[in-house]
Amino acid sequence: MSEIKLPDYNHSILNLITSILKYYKVETNHKSLETLDKQLTKKYKNVVFIVLDGMGENILNQLSPDGYFKTKQIDCITSVYPSTTTAALTTYYSGKPPYETGWIAWSQYFKEYGRALDMLHHKESYKGESIQGAKINVFDDIVNYTPIFEQIEKASPNVKAYELMPSYSDKRSKRSIRTESIDEIIENIEMLCANPDEKFILAYSDNPDGLLHKFGTISTDAKQFIEQTESKIKEMYGKLDDDTIVIISADHGHKDIDKAYSILDYPEIQECLIIPASLESRALAFWVKEDMKKEFEERFRNAFGDEFLLMNKDKFLEKHLLGYGQKHPKIDDFIGNYIALSTCGSMIRLETYFADGKPIKKSTHCGLTREEMEVPLIIL
Repeated sequence: MSEIKLPDYNHSILNLITSILKYYKVETNHKSLETLDKQLTKKYKNVVFIVLDGMGENILNQLSPDGYFKTKQIDCITSVYPSTTTAALTTYYSGKPPYETGWIAWSQYFKEYGRALDMLHHKESYKGESIQGAKINVFDDIVNYTPIFEQIEKASPNVKAYELMPSYSDKRSKRSIRTESIDEIIENIEMLCANPDEKFILAYSDNPDGLLHKFGTISTDAKQFIEQTESKIKEMYGKLDDDTIVIISADHGHKDIDKAYSILDYPEIQECLIIPASLESRALAFWVKEDMKKEFEERFRNAFGDEFLLMNKDKFLEKHLLGYGQKHPKIDDFIGNYIALSTCGSMIRLETYFADGKPIKKSTHCGLTREEMEVPLIIL
């Protein structure tokens, strides 16, 4: 078992984004991050926030321990839980924890459709089918939220809020610019910062996450990406005026996968279930038959007891792993009546006899290990 790291909702990415919202006079019920508040005492024309997907504290320590980012790092904070892009990026975009947004993991079961949906792709999880034509759009009507860009412009009307995002992403700002690489991100940051307006810019890069998934946490490809990105951002910052602050962090870290199981190989567990498990391969939600809960607990722990932490719904919610605040009405639906959290390098593929699960990746996230849960806070 690896070292477990719980989310700290007083010292996390939620508090990071709350500091930015507080800076722009947005009212929020969440605590800001003291280390960042101290950096935001000065009035800046440009506040730039760069999210490098997957660049956890452990990744940075392994791949560039003496690099530019480490020399500018002021803090180490936790992700939210689950430590995955769906939950963490939505925390950045909304200023709320998963407990309030209902955005928990990659695949969530919607009883409105009788389907599990990929939250970021807006498609059915197993066959990738479109949900167009449904009588309601759950993303518009049920798990919608007010993006921080809108919140900032409403609270500080003199500020223009921009997002720089890959072309496949949903637009969350009316000032959305499509960027497909670090080079395009930097080019647009330089262009925007040269304009006289007061602005907030959130730029998202889907690497090193993509490289880490493909090649692993100590891969040459990921190392080269981080080192090149450090060099490019250092050069960019040298061109910016003193009235610009650049904040750099991540959404979560990464952990190499040692073992991959298929849920279909455990008929004794399948027998206990009402519907297939969902969420992600390192954070699984189960809907267990009422009269088989004891059997399920025994069978799951016999199979995975040293690799996954199994909790019933009440215990899981009591620990506030999803955060605090006003509970989203769909939380109980999404997490079932049991949830299993990976505490080492193991995953359980979410499969059915109708469709194979997602491909096994060399490295991934969504577990409770320190490698996945800790991210750096870097200030230029």
